[in-house]
Amino acid sequence: MKAAPALRDLVRRLSLGRAALTLYHRPIGLVRQSIAEGGPWEQRRTEMGRREMMEAARALPPFDPPAVDLGARVVFLSGAQYWYQTLFCFASLQRQVPERVTPVIHDDGTLAEETRALLRRVVPWVEFIDCALVNERLDRLLPAASYPSLRDRRLKYFHLRKLTDIHVCASGWTLVMDSDMLCFRRPDALLAWFRRPHAMFMQDVHKSYGYSDELMSALATGSVPERVNVGLYAVHSPSIDWGRVEYNCRRQIEQEGPHYLQEQALTALVLSGFDAKPLPEVDYVVMPSLAEGRVPRAVFHHYVAQSKRSYFQHGWRHVVKLLESRAGLVRAHQSIGA
Repeated sequence: MKAAPALRDLVRRLSLGRAALTLYHRPIGLVRQSIAEGGPWEQRRTEMGRREMMEAARALPPFDPPAVDLGARVVFLSGAQYWYQTLFCFASLQRQVPERVTPVIHDDGTLAEETRALLRRVVPWVEFIDCALVNERLDRLLPAASYPSLRDRRLKYFHLRKLTDIHVCASGWTLVMDSDMLCFRRPDALLAWFRRPHAMFMQDVHKSYGYSDELMSALATGSVPERVNVGLYAVHSPSIDWGRVEYNCRRQIEQEGPHYLQEQALTALVLSGFDAKPLPEVDYVVMPSLAEGRVPRAVFHHYVAQSKRSYFQHGWRHVVKLLESRAGLVRAHQSIGA
């Protein structure tokens, strides 16, 4: 039996689309990416820097637990692929803060005991949240029967776990950070937040939600915050309306489809109900330039997109110098005391 003309046309169109994607769009995309990242030679230098950063993480000097502990906590989602970035991010923050900050690391399911030991060697007071606890909280607080869109999307879209998994396990105000960030100066805005927590966020270079302004406004419970970047944000976890998050997730997919930035969009909608305030953009920089990476002037960098070149070639090396200088001061004080 011969295929109907309409079916044959559909097959031809699908085949052409796949061929165009393979033979044209993907190569063009790789060329554009290479140009944005400085060309093949710079891409190679960036990859070499990444590998050197991983090795440097294994040799970072350990911290002595700061004597003053006011309960400050920072939460990460991390695993085997990002542990060294998580460690550098936290170490750079603790280097600038006199009081103890506790890193709470949500295991993405890939943190082997060997990797945890590497983290504990540098930060003995680190806390880990295991997948078993997360799954128990999800089944109890966000059961699949009542939250089908969130639970299904979470399985297919890893980034959503930074919203669902972290906040179902939190009991109060929660400060969430991405691993690909570094701190270079005393973070006064964060120190103020630890004393008096409130909803806040880091500002992106431009609005990056993946969904139309019309849909975002229709789903928001207040004004949609401008340019939320989920690399650093804070919210009162027990106050999140998960029924609303489920509704927003479903509506976004139904009306405009799934998107790589959906977690950022959903988080911005959550923050819309909290009157969230942005961190000072001059101090908390998303996608720092190469010049800023070479000579950091900001307090924090979030290395997204093409700024990975700045991160792996320059950023972490500044942190190593800061940590080595701290270790030298500690040894000097110990020598004087002796």
